Parts: sequence; structure tokens; C-alpha cells
Amino acid sequence: MPAIGITGGISTGKSMFCEYLREILPGVRFFNADEAAHALVELPRVRQEIRVEFGSAVFSSGGDLNREKLRAIVFRDSTKRRALERILHPRIRRQWRAEAKRHRNSPDFFFADIPLLYETGGESLCDRVVVVACSYGVQLARLTARMSLKNGEAEQMIKSQMPLEEKVARSDHVVWNNGSRAPLMEQAHFLAALWQQQSWTKK
Repeated sequence: MPAIGITGGISTGKSMFCEYLREILPGVRFFNADEAAHALVELPRVRQEIRVEFGSAVFSSGGDLNREKLRAIVFRDSTKRRALERILHPRIRRQWRAEAKRHRNSPDFFFADIPLLYETGGESLCDRVVVVACSYGVQLARLTARMSLKNGEAEQMIKSQMPLEEKVARSDHVVWNNGSRAPLMEQAHFLAALWQQQSWTKK
């Protein structure tokens, strides 16, 4: 069965869309890049690389990583953001590529929820790519509410990512998530039915 990449922008609704797919297609396999990154920074080797690149200031006196402080640095400084990506993304890519390969002979779909799919070239590993999108105003409002940010901070986070319009233009499917949850669920049902009706061949 196919590997389907799911991406979009920050606060466009990828996680909710994935939750709906889980309900519609029970038993399918999901890979979540954010969860993988969260686990990776607990590894001693990865922590050491982060310490070398960012210094001890991003760690507490007890040795715990201050994720908020690290996030603030990488969204403010593109050079530091790329440095963190060099530490994490090759490891994440290896993980989900291995999972997708293992899943190839399964009768179920494999979904890869990866925010930076296009930025890391991960679309080459997917049979289809879905971009979950919304208008800029809605995205900004959701982000400021979700993370208790000022508008300027939220705008900086959004601008640090590839423009959503570019992701939409490169995608196979676009899920528009500008309103309530009901239309999002309807689109998840539509795509699940579409994919189930298709004949798939291995890449």
C-alpha cells in the first residue's frame, strides 16, 4: 500500500486531519515527525550535539532541555534553525523511511505526518502528498491563541517556514481548513474513499 505524506503550515490543522484519518481508517500506520523529534532530543548523543551548537543556556541546571527557549532561538535565527534541522532531520528521515519500507507489503495505508516534508525533500519518498492549508489570517489567529504569542512572534514563526502557497502548488491533494471541524472531516472521508478505490503500484 502507498506511503502518503501529510504536511502544511504551523497551525493549519494537520494533527486534526490525521486524527480523522485514524478514525476513518482504523489500523493504518502513522509516523509523526514531531513525536520522533521529541523522542530524539532525549538521546544523549543528540543532546550533546545540541549543547555544542546552542550552548548550555538551552538546558536547565538539572540537564533538561528547555524546548521553549530552543524553539524561540530557531524561529528567530534561520542559521540556528538550519543547524537544528541538520541534527534532527537526517535521523527523522531514516526512521520514517525505514517504517514506510517495512510497511510496503501491508494491506493498510502508511501516513507520514511531517511538517517540513518539502523543506527536507521527503516528498520523494511519498506516493501522494496532502497539504492541509488555511488562510493566513486564520493561521495567525490559531497560532497566537494556541501558543499565547504576540502577532509579531507568530508572524515570524509562519515566515520561517516555506510559504504555504508553494506547498499547495506542489501537492497532490489540498485540504482546506478555514472553518469548523465538519468540513475537515468531510474532506478526510472523501480522500480516504478516493485512495481506497485506487490501484497502487510500488515506486
